[in-house]
Amino acid sequence: MLISPVAVRKGIEAQFNPSPEIVHNIEQLCIHILQPLRDAISRSIMVNSGYRVIELNKLIGGSAKSQHTLGLAADIEDMVGGNQLLFEKIIAMNLPFDQLINEFDFAWVHVSFDPSKNRKQILRAVRENGKTVHKLY
Repeated sequence: MLISPVAVRKGIEAQFNPSPEIVHNIEQLCIHILQPLRDAISRSIMVNSGYRVIELNKLIGGSAKSQHTLGLAADIEDMVGGNQLLFEKIIAMNLPFDQLINEFDFAWVHVSFDPSKNRKQILRAVRENGKTVHKLY
């Protein structure tokens, strides 16, 4: 949930020393979303992006309002069953997500957990005129 080749390359040490609040948020995301999902599919889930410090988030072009910077989001992949399966499984299990995003025709799945406002917002990310646009399902 903390690993980042970009942070290593750029020497962003803060990426690897999250505050206790961030650690708590990551734990909650794992407890309520990632581990139940992993248990349901009976295999590992690849997290290609979890927590990101603001500096790293800016470097990679993340949203200024990204839940990744709070430890509340993960971009995940299923290298065996496919990312669409993960997306559909999260919905079918009625997991308490805040946002669930099909990123660019299931290149990966973004999922977030926010105990103060799990909106159950289901979106798809597409490129329009060179920009990422999020549309409701």
